[in-house]
Amino acid sequence: FSFVVVCPTHELSVYFTELCCLCDSLFVRILLEGCTRNGDLGIIGMTRESLDYFVNSALTPNEVSMKDYLLRAVAKEAGVRGLAVTTAGLVNEIAAQHGTQPTATAVLAEGLTAGTLLGGLLKVQQRLALKLEGNGPIGKVVVEGDSYGRIRGYVGNPEVNLPLRLGVQDTAAALGKQGQLVVIRDLRLKELAESVIPLSSGVIAEELTRYLTQSEQIPSTVQLGVHLDEQGMVTHAGGVLLQALPPYETAVVQHLTERVAELPPIADLLRSGETPETLMALIFGEIKYQVLEERPLSFHCNCSWDRTWRALVSLGADEIRQMLEKEGKAEVECHFCHTEYHFDADDLQMILRELA
Repeated sequence: FSFVVVCPTHELSVYFTELCCLCDSLFVRILLEGCTRNGDLGIIGMTRESLDYFVNSALTPNEVSMKDYLLRAVAKEAGVRGLAVTTAGLVNEIAAQHGTQPTATAVLAEGLTAGTLLGGLLKVQQRLALKLEGNGPIGKVVVEGDSYGRIRGYVGNPEVNLPLRLGVQDTAAALGKQGQLVVIRDLRLKELAESVIPLSSGVIAEELTRYLTQSEQIPSTVQLGVHLDEQGMVTHAGGVLLQALPPYETAVVQHLTERVAELPPIADLLRSGETPETLMALIFGEIKYQVLEERPLSFHCNCSWDRTWRALVSLGADEIRQMLEKEGKAEVECHFCHTEYHFDADDLQMILRELA
């Protein structure tokens, strides 16, 4: 990767260069890009001491996830499949794009982790969209993913930062208990598959469990976890999903569900050094299972000028004419990556000719 270092002092410029050479973790790349984007470290209060802290964290595997991936496993005889993910680096990358405050970052983390777990249930070339919209201050969290581990997402209000509840971010209060969860799946059929359920608790893991168990009619359980440091950066994030596969033994599925419920919080397990592999071993215990896949996760936004053009075309001629009369142009910003697409009067006239 590359970027231009603009710092108020030569010493810090040299130090940034040293960081580039020493640190190859996504966590540090995000930090550096976020700092240099402002052109002045003082704007965000970064000091050499705080930079040292971030570097030490990034170079300590037990403190910051170096590798985001999804692990898929199946216990054939028991009729259960399991998925476990770690998503800290992915969350930090996307949170940096949106400038989220700590509580908003935690909600985004849970949403992205939920999206990666649901993505692990898809078949090749399938995609999904997950939206949780509640009456809390966050408004909504929207996540899109596919069967290849590519994901993107955003929250409605990135400025939300609530008081801690029992020492952790109060994501349920941020989302709210009233609203709905919408899951749309592109299964490569003629029509999209859409499911909608009302929110109950505002706890994303619980809402996802209800969706899978009630709407999809498949006994399932989901646990999510995220830990932020004092600076609001995600040090650990991840989750697990267990789901029955027919034919399954009800007693075994119930036993595993109870075992997951009895585990310490996922964030605590990840902080203690657990990985997706060890989480699966911890959950299945004496039950024989097989690891099927380790899938890397990455941020990917498929927005483009052509896609935006088609979106404008879909608005219809009347809407385009109003844009021409009022603004003489159109400016569209992608909610997921904040890329801006500009269309001048000539572009809008061309769209009108296309619609004629």
